[in-house]
Amino acid sequence: MTERRLLLVNGPNLNLLGTREPEIYGSQTLDDVERIVADAAAARGFEVRAVQSNHEGVLLDAIHAARLDCAGIVINPGGLTHTSVVLRDALAGVDLPVAEVHISDVSQREPFRHHSYVADVAVVHVAGEGVAGYATAVRLLLDVVTGRAEG
Repeated sequence: MTERRLLLVNGPNLNLLGTREPEIYGSQTLDDVERIVADAAAARGFEVRAVQSNHEGVLLDAIHAARLDCAGIVINPGGLTHTSVVLRDALAGVDLPVAEVHISDVSQREPFRHHSYVADVAVVHVAGEGVAGYATAVRLLLDVVTGRAEG
């Protein structure tokens, strides 16, 4: 492994963190999430490139580009988790280890949120830890990336 960079992907509506349904998602913002991820990665000598978009194609393009200079992907697909085969296929197609993160415990929410198209391509799954779950996901993913754990 030569690249010491992770791609952080946040899907639709995550730009509203801090104001959107704080009883579910808390009061921390997307900037807070990006700082948490950058700090967790930096502690292990990695940098982070972050992207958030409400447009699926922007996320796909960022994932495709990651295959050239990233060692792994941390993703909270938002609602695309439950609807997007093309997002799943993009993640599978770049052949990078993936950590799937959800701020809330989606298994305890509405039934339509119980299925994840990303789950089978992710080697790390973190849900229900709030935004702190992003740091957990980074640590676990970097264990895989650096060979400390199997993916």
